[in-house]
Amino acid sequence: MTGTEQTPAADPSATPGFRLAYVPGATPAKWVRIWNERLPGTPLTLVPVAAADVDGVLRGGEADAGLVRLPVDRTFFSAIPLYTETTVVVVPKDHVVAAVEEVTLADLADEIVQHPLDDVLDWERPPGQPAFERPATTADAIELVAAGVGLLIVPQSLARLHHRRDLTYRTVTDAPGSAVALAWPEERTTDQVEDFIGIVRGRTVNSSRGRTQPEKKQPQKDKKPQKKTQKKPTTAARPRSATKQSGARRGGKPRKRS
Repeated sequence: MTGTEQTPAADPSATPGFRLAYVPGATPAKWVRIWNERLPGTPLTLVPVAAADVDGVLRGGEADAGLVRLPVDRTFFSAIPLYTETTVVVVPKDHVVAAVEEVTLADLADEIVQHPLDDVLDWERPPGQPAFERPATTADAIELVAAGVGLLIVPQSLARLHHRRDLTYRTVTDAPGSAVALAWPEERTTDQVEDFIGIVRGRTVNSSRGRTQPEKKQPQKDKKPQKKTQKKPTTAARPRSATKQSGARRGGKPRKRS
């Protein structure tokens, strides 16, 4: 390429794509499928991000919106809560907890419970007995549990994400849940963000609040002129004959007096 050659400018009429960040455990597959069906000309790019980093990714414009874990800074972000996950405790398969269907935090009071630095649950005080050192990540904490060093309490999706054959999990009935939401910078609510909002809220293609494919007006069929039917004139009732009204005999002649 010579110094006088220039890179062709981007087509200003091209449809901008949509970048969706998502934190570990979030499952965007269903909404991505609907997006691709409705907007095949607008590419959607998934951006996997650690829960601790998603705030900076959205603020920095590296993604247009994200599936995040609440809470978020509501002075900067708009957010639509989507669902709240069940919280579970991850234990070795031979642990006594594995023998029951569910437990409470009080049942775990004497257990060592790992509390990783990337924990996404909002604890006032972490349950159980603290470990000697906090692991850096949830993945590290899983390895410690598999080695027989304590237990781990996480949202169910993270227990599934880090599944191991030698581990299992059980529901913790009174632990805080983890709410997943769609969030985006409020000042950057683009048309593509509006389209994705419509999808996660379950709006149909022809929804009045959706933007993807406005409802098309059906062409009006030519109406055939209707023939006017003329009403038949009603015949007035004939008055009774004078003879019947006067009481005269049918002969029409009055009877002579003798």
